[in-house]
Amino acid sequence: MAEKTRYSDAELQEFKELILKKIEKAQKDYEMYKNSITHNDGNDTMDTSPTFKVLEEGAATLSKEEAGKLAQRQLKFIQHLQAALVRIENKTYGVCRETGKLISKERLRAVPHATLCIDAKKNQK
Repeated sequence: MAEKTRYSDAELQEFKELILKKIEKAQKDYEMYKNSITHNDGNDTMDTSPTFKVLEEGAATLSKEEAGKLAQRQLKFIQHLQAALVRIENKTYGVCRETGKLISKERLRAVPHATLCIDAKKNQK
């Protein structure tokens, strides 16, 4: 029996549903990070409490930077997931870009935007 070169349409549909759920959650997380940067999310005392403002400025700056980095990382993750959806539509999803072999289902369930099989990933380092 010949080695499988791509996932079936049913398998691709299963991965598509998984990816769509991950995109939905990632977009919610991204919005949360974005809101925490712009303070659209809360009832804080930023405008009403000048006494603590000096003490909190450093912490607020740090948490804004962290939230910005997390938002950026989340956006990149969403873009990778969207690229995976394109590969599903092209029926090239799950094919290792280095070896041309199928990436294991276990790996794709854990990292649905993966483009390298485990062996290729290990050799990359």
